Amino acid sequence: MFKEQIKAWYKKNQPAIKETVDTVVFVVVMVIIIRFFIGEIRWIPSGSMKPTLLEGDRIFVERFSRFYATPERGDIMVFYPPFTELKNTPWKLFSRLTGFFCKDIAYIKRVVGMPGDKFEVKQDKDGKSTVYINDKPLDEPYVRSVYDYTVCTEAMYCGPFIIPEGEYFMMGDNRGNSQDSRYWGTLPKERFVGKAVFLFWPFTRVRVLH
Repeated sequence: MFKEQIKAWYKKNQPAIKETVDTVVFVVVMVIIIRFFIGEIRWIPSGSMKPTLLEGDRIFVERFSRFYATPERGDIMVFYPPFTELKNTPWKLFSRLTGFFCKDIAYIKRVVGMPGDKFEVKQDKDGKSTVYINDKPLDEPYVRSVYDYTVCTEAMYCGPFIIPEGEYFMMGDNRGNSQDSRYWGTLPKERFVGKAVFLFWPFTRVRVLH
């Protein structure tokens, strides 16, 4: 009796059910296409990119340029750090492509060192720290403070060393409070998610990110 009622209900509502399923599938496919080929929205969880980005900022991350260009020095990039294990099970791939229930840890930092660069962080007697690229000081007006760096230790990647081909050195603008390449080394290019290009929330801070 119950089975017959279910069959009758399904037969009566079959067109509506089919339309709902088609709509859900269409939305999911469009989300995947947009996130994979165009871009996605991210929020800033920490202060590692101060003063450029603050906690709670909402940004748009474009992904289309990765099909024809590589990151440049100064770009603000979203990426999966080397220690984040990216499992490629069907569910994990689905969650990363759609953003639904995705728990993979992503970072946002600035490209400071490029493949083939000689990289080094130097600190003078006054406590000022400077990044040197190919033995020349790097002009970094975006850094929160040149006097607020974490002091380099032997366990950190402060150089001098040559950045391997296909890898990048990433640093936060808040050098005294940023878990970046100084702690876990260079970043392989396949770990990049996309480039942060626009800050759209809060309204008082809306601007293009250079």
